[in-house]
Amino acid sequence: MYLLLAKSTIALSALIMKRYELTGKTVVITGASSGVGLATAEAFAQEGCHLVLAARGEPGLTTAVERCRKLGGTAVAVPTDVSDYTQVKHLLAEALKLTGRVDVWVNNAGVMASGKFEEIPIEVSHQVVKTNLLGYMNSAHAVLPVFKSQHEGVLVNNVSIGGFMPAPYSAVYSSTKFGIKGMMECLQGEISDEPDIHICNLYPQIQRSTGNMHSAKYSGLDFKIPPFAADPRDTAAQLLNLAKNPKKNKFPDFNSWLLKTLHDLAPNLLVNTASAGMRLLMKLKHAPSTEGNILKPSKDPHEIYGQTLLPVPSKSAKLVLGIGLAFAAVLLVSRVTGKD
Repeated sequence: MYLLLAKSTIALSALIMKRYELTGKTVVITGASSGVGLATAEAFAQEGCHLVLAARGEPGLTTAVERCRKLGGTAVAVPTDVSDYTQVKHLLAEALKLTGRVDVWVNNAGVMASGKFEEIPIEVSHQVVKTNLLGYMNSAHAVLPVFKSQHEGVLVNNVSIGGFMPAPYSAVYSSTKFGIKGMMECLQGEISDEPDIHICNLYPQIQRSTGNMHSAKYSGLDFKIPPFAADPRDTAAQLLNLAKNPKKNKFPDFNSWLLKTLHDLAPNLLVNTASAGMRLLMKLKHAPSTEGNILKPSKDPHEIYGQTLLPVPSKSAKLVLGIGLAFAAVLLVSRVTGKD
């Protein structure tokens, strides 16, 4: 009796949490020439996947392909601007040439511009929307019909914690992340009658990647990456895990969950405090403005890791710091809400 019950429980768990093997599968990754995208390409390469790597810049893609092949995957580069639907359709066509199907599509390409909203050139803001929001839209629109014809497939979206809380002085970037979250949650409902088609959203915090170095800055600030930033390889591992074990929404680490929770508890306090801190720093710093990689492909370095402000602490030190900050934040929130 107990043995039968145990077997039934295991079978039910396997049905609910279906695991996908990735060896020999065709995987498309956008924004794959550096940062989290490059780390993700390497993670899937180690699984023995057929990789189709996309980004605007061909030199970075060439390097990414070489790195993935050394790790055991097959890889091809398809230079693609995801904000252009025609180019996304070409990317899909090239992917289908490999095995006649696409098993996983990772939406990762993204850009960011920070500064006062009205001081960021409008063409830069427009391109942030085109790359981030329309890029994810174009990819989903292109690949979902393929998934439906196959009756299976996994779309993995690297959304960012910015889908839950706004980044200070990054209004347009924040709007795209909120938009991606809303679009993908709606699409999750649309494919809810397709048991083997999955749309998965990851909400990571700031990354210790080259993304910060490549971003556009109109704030007078040229920050190095803070030491508490997440390891891009850890984020890549979470994206890989979602392809293997699909889940609608996931926070990859404690800090991401904490930020989201604090914003839920005291959104005005968190946003206004962060904005006030940025305003103070912007008065003290006067670095020249730069459009970064918004209107043109990223320049060197095409690497995973960017420059940090301070030495990177150990994971255990990060955990202790995170717990300490959580207690302090909860205490602050309780005091503020207690006065209301």
